[in-house]
Amino acid sequence: MQEQLTPDFRDYELIDTGDFEKLERFGRFVTRRPEPQAIWRKSLTEEEWRRLADASFLRDARSEERGEWQLKAKMPDRWTVQYGYADMHLTMRLALTSFKHVGIFPEQAANWNFIYDNCLKIGKMRPVRVLNLFAYTGGATLAARAAGATVTHVDSVKQVVSWARENMEHSGLDGVRWMVEDALKFVQREVRRGNRYDGIILDPPAYGRGANGEKWILEEHIGQMLACCAELLEPQASFLVLNLYSMGLSSTLARTAVRQAFGIPQTEQYGELTFTDRAGKELPLGTYYRFTR
Repeated sequence: MQEQLTPDFRDYELIDTGDFEKLERFGRFVTRRPEPQAIWRKSLTEEEWRRLADASFLRDARSEERGEWQLKAKMPDRWTVQYGYADMHLTMRLALTSFKHVGIFPEQAANWNFIYDNCLKIGKMRPVRVLNLFAYTGGATLAARAAGATVTHVDSVKQVVSWARENMEHSGLDGVRWMVEDALKFVQREVRRGNRYDGIILDPPAYGRGANGEKWILEEHIGQMLACCAELLEPQASFLVLNLYSMGLSSTLARTAVRQAFGIPQTEQYGELTFTDRAGKELPLGTYYRFTR
């Protein structure tokens, strides 16, 4: 079923969007960042944006990605936000990075709920094992762990894995298996070992580098990745979540690729992850596909 998802995230608000920027509140602090999909005009004035923003990202003219933050006096380098759903209570540490990211993609909370619910459901039948690939700072990892799953968290950047471990500790959780490794190499090895998982989460970038410099190009490697994951996922009472952040890649494309690798599932959802600003402008923030079987 095609559906747009927006989570109920009290510590996050999309205040305004437009002119290729977005103004967001994370907890008590407001950030101003580039947003290539905000092709419309802003609803608030430039003066209001400057007044509201505690931290503004200024892109380096020599780089498409890097830049620096301009901070007001009260803005800290690090702070935390809370996310709650059912009996899940997560605390995520945020920070201002040179790549404009802050350590969380709040739209993904819609998937955290799905992961939490399905881990609880499967856990009534058997112990649950979850594999989180390209796992970043671990929101999905913590959702699965909060539901009692044994989780393997894989990311190629050591500093990011350390950040995820901090988030686990802030959330009062423990027991995650941390792997600093190239995701494709890891799943290939898991296939050879004959391992199985009850849930698999994939959040691949358009381009990336593995822990030892391995090159990842989404369009070239996603088919191989999905084929490996199809061998790792339990054939019954299991789930998959796939996110695509590359502009131009649709949820229908994700659905077609997943169905080729895994077959037709029992239930499926796909569409866009979105937030709506105060003026009612809806901003797409990535596509998703997820299934249960």
